[in-house]
Amino acid sequence: LERRFMKLISATPSPYARKVRIALAEKSVPFELLTEVPWNDDNNLPLYNPLEKLPVLILDDGSTVWESSLILEWIERKFPKPPLLPPDDDGSLAHKRMDVLSSGMCDAFILVFFERMRPEAHRSQPWMERQLRKVRGGVAEIARVVGNQTYAVRDTFGIADISAGSVLGYLEVRFAELDWRATHPKG
Repeated sequence: LERRFMKLISATPSPYARKVRIALAEKSVPFELLTEVPWNDDNNLPLYNPLEKLPVLILDDGSTVWESSLILEWIERKFPKPPLLPPDDDGSLAHKRMDVLSSGMCDAFILVFFERMRPEAHRSQPWMERQLRKVRGGVAEIARVVGNQTYAVRDTFGIADISAGSVLGYLEVRFAELDWRATHPKG
């Protein structure tokens, strides 16, 4: 009997998909990684996500879950061991708050990334600065929340750590000039 695995459609540099890959790995959930380029016209995303965004988790039965935060919640509910969210509401909400912050930072940076691809005469510098202010503010908030702690929330590894680590790693690779480590050396 052939064993079927879930499939994760991802783009290699995507911090959104990185969060999902880490959560699946932490829970030892087997999956097949499929790579797509979301802005290419020949991608298969419309078959799996009407919003044509990544990541997409294709379940064993062919149904799909999309948007990284929802996928993380789905994984946590379907594969509760080891837990990546604490059982209490305050702890769980604190982890989810960091996930929302990290996703918002990614959204802002990706908007800047695409704006920088436009001809210089058509770029909006004030608009890009507003987006970059969101990214810098997010980095400052991560630094404030984590402080000198080992983990982002309480004393265990979880969704908050995965989310913050994914966005900070992405910024280090794709936006090195931000140099968040110099600004927030405890991070």
